[in-house]
Amino acid sequence: MSSTIIIETPRHTAGKYVFDPDDHCYRLKKILPLGMHFPYDFGMIENTHAGDGDPADAMVFTECITYPGVRLICRIIGALQVKQVKKGVSVRNDRYFAVPEDSVVFEHVKDIKDFSAQHNQQLRDFFINYNKAENKRLTNLKYVSAGNARKNLEKSAQ
Repeated sequence: MSSTIIIETPRHTAGKYVFDPDDHCYRLKKILPLGMHFPYDFGMIENTHAGDGDPADAMVFTECITYPGVRLICRIIGALQVKQVKKGVSVRNDRYFAVPEDSVVFEHVKDIKDFSAQHNQQLRDFFINYNKAENKRLTNLKYVSAGNARKNLEKSAQ
């Protein structure tokens, strides 16, 4: 199963960008704390809805340079299961991980567990600290396999 992911925020960027449908362009949503940046490209999975009402979030591991608005056909390799409080209600808002179908560098990666435990701990820490900077708290953080992540995405696409 392939998914189309639209990049909103390129890797190594300290600014978080989001698409503004009213203006038909990307806008700066926030600036990360000094010294913090997105470790990989970050965006949304087309035709999905997460627990927070937005399209499902995805982090893409790729060797090419991207920018806001780039659409990538990717395979889902796992997810970080997340609960967060939005408007006083605890909602599920998983972060999916993906690799472009055309990737050569990451073609061997089929599951998030193909990365080292240290790498995955740092990804988890990124999401915790990224949200902590906005006084948001993530709970129930646990990695989900590629197969389970794809099943969850199929449900969110309905």
